[in-house]
Amino acid sequence: MQDYRDFIDEVLVSEEQIRVRVAELGKQISADYAGEDLLVVCLLRGGLTFAADLTRQLSIIHELDCMSLSSYGTGNYASSGNVRVNLDLITNIEGRHVLLVEDIADSGRTLSHVLTLLSTREPKSLRSCVLLDKKMRREVPMVADYVGFDIPDKYVFGYGIDIDERYRHLSFIGGADLDKYIKPE
Repeated sequence: MQDYRDFIDEVLVSEEQIRVRVAELGKQISADYAGEDLLVVCLLRGGLTFAADLTRQLSIIHELDCMSLSSYGTGNYASSGNVRVNLDLITNIEGRHVLLVEDIADSGRTLSHVLTLLSTREPKSLRSCVLLDKKMRREVPMVADYVGFDIPDKYVFGYGIDIDERYRHLSFIGGADLDKYIKPE
């Protein structure tokens, strides 16, 4: 496997910056949902690391469920625009406060699609929390309710976000120079 140091362009968000911001988001969300019945919905797989760290920062009682969607074609580093549900929720969200947790808002297609889908299930409220926001890449109008970091239009990896299912384990968000990246066989 190629060492990420061979293709990293820069560290966009450090481990320390992530730790501090996730704690801040946890406090804000806890205050906003104080006394409420909150269901946190993690979008797998990219949102897993963020959701795990975020839920540990919540000081309120909450439940967790997961969904898996796909919008990327095989071997493609850009969204196909077609969003497919691979794994749906187990929990009935009708009448519940739902917080959707996602790794990155890029084109807005995936987040918009899942928010529309979940809204048809009649939650009491539905909000979104994204670790990274690339506002300049929006193809579908959407605004996340909670945002960790606004980032430039770069391909990113680390802290749950992959390149070809690798490098999710890194504790920071790196910008990739895809010209230097060697796709695994």
